[in-house]
Amino acid sequence: MARMSSVDRRHEIVQAALRVIAADGVSGATTRAIVAEAGMSLASFHYAFTSRDEMMRELVAYVVESETVAAFSALRFGTDIRTSIRDSLTAYFELAVVADPGHEQVMFELMQYALRTPGIEHLAREQYDRYRAAVSGLLETGAENAGIRWSLPVEDVARLVVTISDGLTLGWLADRDTAAAMRVIEFAADSLSRLAEPAPTNSTVRTTTKERSA
Repeated sequence: MARMSSVDRRHEIVQAALRVIAADGVSGATTRAIVAEAGMSLASFHYAFTSRDEMMRELVAYVVESETVAAFSALRFGTDIRTSIRDSLTAYFELAVVADPGHEQVMFELMQYALRTPGIEHLAREQYDRYRAAVSGLLETGAENAGIRWSLPVEDVARLVVTISDGLTLGWLADRDTAAAMRVIEFAADSLSRLAEPAPTNSTVRTTTKERSA
């Protein structure tokens, strides 16, 4: 049997940790439970990660990246910003929430665990910093594709989107009402698109520059 690379080993451990946390919560995700789920030895864990906290960081990064890929897959050049917002939220909801609810439950559990555990409170901030950075990239790409600019700083709009997506996710996890969730997405697209305004064209910039120099 070929020896597993360190990258593959880390990936398998992260996947196992997701399954263990989804089943038993963060408190049940000991290193021994994780390696047992992965079919590895305890030494394999310490070969791949220097600590459980490092593994938790990689787990957060993995889930955020997969959610971001799902949202970016919906963006199309020339699409109006309302459609881009709706399609990206829908892609996130369908591919990251409905298709794998356990992942989202894990992320909420990780945040609560970090906030309650002295010494690792920073993991909650890092988790949401990653969310907002990913959404900022989506908003900038969507704005460029649609030929608009945001009337608020993109970081503030990203914070709004993350707040909406958290509520959308928690609501669906509680009641599994997909139709209601889709109505929330439509409302969010309407509301967020009102923060967009036409981007200045080159001719507008030249005219403004002439007016200032006159």
